[in-house]
Amino acid sequence: MNALTPSIWRNNWLKRHENTQGDLFDRLFEDFGMPALTNREASWVPAIDVSETDNEYLVKAELPGLKKEDIDISLNNGILTLKGEKKQEKKDDNENYHFRESYFGTFTRSLRLPNDASEEKVDATYHDGVVTVSVPKSEKAKPKKIKIN
Repeated sequence: MNALTPSIWRNNWLKRHENTQGDLFDRLFEDFGMPALTNREASWVPAIDVSETDNEYLVKAELPGLKKEDIDISLNNGILTLKGEKKQEKKDDNENYHFRESYFGTFTRSLRLPNDASEEKVDATYHDGVVTVSVPKSEKAKPKKIKIN
């Protein structure tokens, strides 16, 4: 009996996509190997990781294919903002895509930093498609060791 149900139901297709970003209708096309109908350019945002050490907050953003000149980072009133644009490669008239998952277009990611983040001495590096922003903690926020006499 299970063999008679459509494969999308048998493979629990709806459950796999219930918490994913994107339109259910587009997912249906993608699962059958066809391109999505909506414009992916409008919804591209880089993945970010935020972590903390004793001395600083680290924000890492995955930006493959971008040059550091294409990325703008600002910190204003405790809001860290990353902006940029991933440009689409020149299309070859002889090249006929069957499937394409690459995202292109402009993006903006903003996040509020904790109150103990210091806007002084913020540093950013870019290596292998990952930009890392280091925001030091204020001196008050750093843990202090107390020696027992």
